[in-house]
Amino acid sequence: MLVTGAGRGIGKRLAMGFALAGAKVGLLARTEAELDLTKLEIDQAGGTALKLRADVRRPDEISTAVNRIIGTFGELHVLIAAAGVPGPIGPLLGTETKAWNEAIETNLIGMVNSCRAALPPMVEKRSGKIIAIAGAGAALARPNFSAYAASKAAVVRFAECLAEEMSDHNVQVNTLVPGGAYTSMTDEILQAGEEKAGRKEVEEAEQIRITGGIAPDRQIQLALFLASERANHISGKLIYVTDDWKRFERDNMKPELYTLRRMQRS
Repeated sequence: MLVTGAGRGIGKRLAMGFALAGAKVGLLARTEAELDLTKLEIDQAGGTALKLRADVRRPDEISTAVNRIIGTFGELHVLIAAAGVPGPIGPLLGTETKAWNEAIETNLIGMVNSCRAALPPMVEKRSGKIIAIAGAGAALARPNFSAYAASKAAVVRFAECLAEEMSDHNVQVNTLVPGGAYTSMTDEILQAGEEKAGRKEVEEAEQIRITGGIAPDRQIQLALFLASERANHISGKLIYVTDDWKRFERDNMKPELYTLRRMQRS
C-alpha cells in the first residue's frame, strides 16, 4: 500500500497503524527527516515500510514511487491520500495568492496525481481501495480557511466522481474525515490567533492540544475497515470517524447519504 503525507500528522498515524496490522507500507512525503523517523518507528515496532521521498505535486515523482512499491512489494492494492497543507489562515483579502494556490495544488491536484499513478495496477488486477483524507470544511463552511476548505470539498467531489468511474473495475474510492486530532495544523491555528483564525478555531485547537483530540485507534480502525474486503460494497462515500460506521458492514447505504450533499447522516 501507499500512504502520501506519511511523514507526520494523520498520514503518519495511518501508515503506522497499517504497518502494525501487517501491511507493507510505502511511505511518501517531501521531507527526508520526517520519513526517516516514521520508518524508524515502524521498523522498531516490527513492521515493514519503504521510504519514498516525493512531492505529490509532481506526477513523475509519484509514478516513480508507485513503480518502486510494485518492484519491492509486488503489488499496490491500497492508496491513502493524506498529503495536505492548511494553506494560509485568515480572511481571503488578507492572504497571499501564491500561498492560497499552493494549498489547492497540494491538497487537490496532489491527490489527483496520486490516483492517476496508483490506479493502473489496481484496474489491471480488478482490485483496489483509495481512501482520501478530508477535514473540517469539506462539507461545511470554514471561514478564514478558505483554501483548505475549498480544496477538501473538491477532494470529496473528485472521490465521488472517481468512485463511479471505477465501479466496473472493482476499485472502491471513499473519503475519510479523521476528526480533530493534534497535528502541526493545530499549532499553526494557535500561532495565528483569534484575529486570523477566529475565536472558535482557536478554542477548538486549544482543546485538542490539551486532550489530544480523536484517539488514533479510532482513525486507524475506520481506515482499516475501508481498505478491507468488508467494505467492497462501499464507494463514493464521505465518512466521518465519529459516524456509526461499524454498521455499514451489514447495512446497505442509500446512494444519497454520506456524500458531499449529505443533508442527514443516517
